[in-house]
Amino acid sequence: MTIRLPEPGLVVLVGPSGAGKSTWAARWFPPAAIVASDDLRAVVGTHRHDLRATTDALEVLDLIVAKRLRRGLLTVIDSTALDPKVRARYRALATAAGVACHAVVVDTPERECRARNRGRPEAVPSAVLTSQLRAFATAVAALDAAGHDGFDGVDHVRPDDGEPVETVPAALFTAPAAARRQKEAPMSLRFGLQIGRFTWPGAPAETASRLGAIARAAEEVGFMSVSVMDHFVQIPSIGREWEDMLESTAALGFLAASTSTARLGTLVTGVTYRNPAHVAKIVATLDVLSGGRAFCGLGTAWFEREHELYGWEFPPRSRRYELLEDALRLLPLMWGKGTPPFEGRHLTVPAATCYPRPLQEHVPILVGGSGERRTLRLVARYADACNLFGDPDTVRHKAAVLREHCATEGRDPAEVTVTNLSEAAILGGSASAGERYAPVVGTVEEQIGRYRAWAEAGVQEAIVALHVDGTPDQVEAFAPVIAAFAG
Repeated sequence: MTIRLPEPGLVVLVGPSGAGKSTWAARWFPPAAIVASDDLRAVVGTHRHDLRATTDALEVLDLIVAKRLRRGLLTVIDSTALDPKVRARYRALATAAGVACHAVVVDTPERECRARNRGRPEAVPSAVLTSQLRAFATAVAALDAAGHDGFDGVDHVRPDDGEPVETVPAALFTAPAAARRQKEAPMSLRFGLQIGRFTWPGAPAETASRLGAIARAAEEVGFMSVSVMDHFVQIPSIGREWEDMLESTAALGFLAASTSTARLGTLVTGVTYRNPAHVAKIVATLDVLSGGRAFCGLGTAWFEREHELYGWEFPPRSRRYELLEDALRLLPLMWGKGTPPFEGRHLTVPAATCYPRPLQEHVPILVGGSGERRTLRLVARYADACNLFGDPDTVRHKAAVLREHCATEGRDPAEVTVTNLSEAAILGGSASAGERYAPVVGTVEEQIGRYRAWAEAGVQEAIVALHVDGTPDQVEAFAPVIAAFAG
């Protein structure tokens, strides 16, 4: 049976001297991933088994492990780990780095441990090994008990076993079990496609034809919406400043002509980029030209660099929140009956004039961001949807906070759609290349499991930033994932 371990993550080997921990680790992990206490004894002491140097060696070990985990690197601790306080310290290092911590118990018979120890140039004293074997039995009992001694998982191995080890992206580690739950007790989940990068072959001459083909493929496989970012240069977390970045409102107009069923909007429009009354006019126009398919994504804006490049003011955060609230109050007036005046904290409109009106009686407003104190309060008060960031546990917590705000506002939380933006790529082809998507490249089953976990956390629409290379291939490959939640 294959032993699955999450990457990044911390793997703690547990076993007495002579158990074969180093042999097993060297078989399955690259040398740079293994941090061995014996090696560090040789660095700070006289040789690898200089027990007098143990304290200093373990201090160095902790430092190395902490640095590696902060960099998102898979790390294997090769030490005895028999002391419960030591194991607790290793778990704390993993927790501080936000990664899982798994124990691997190296089960080797006592006779074999003693024989290996005697064959070493610097053998551990027999009395010390006897003490280790007693501590090992206690450690195994704790690791095999309910709760696994606080570890996220425990595996038992023998140094000469042929059981393979597979490191799995941490985001996909629990996916197979979640995929089984989806098969046994299906949940519904809608999907939207986010397109945030346009560095495709033949660009910019071929950008239009490729974008149209991707959007049409998204509709065909069942994506309910297609969205773009509202940025004017590429954001640092995705690419370089000089990459192609389409202006969002023009791109949405093109997508309106290229599609027929998908809802269209930005994820999300920063309130500092355009006068909110102008935003209302843009969204109304998009709704008319798309046949009533527009949604309005709004956020406080955060990318100061593009404000600098385009000569826009970048107000303090508190003012941007106030401007967002002005926009949330104004937009329904702009799209509604009559032309009432509006007076906000920072925005004055003498007459809310917007013709033609949207085709939809109510254009959905989505607010991006997960701030618990201000953003989610504004969502509860004004919005139809929110876009929550993070893994399923984080989203579950944020959704609970949103429900609390809804209760305070006297609003039914069922009126607010919970969405989540995530990256994904189906294993195979070009999606397997590149560091950016490496943590989320998985099989169809693994992707089903990932999105099942978000559905269980309260997400109603998953907005997926797929690894698209200018072709519809990844969009089409995602079709079975959408189908698994179509009930």
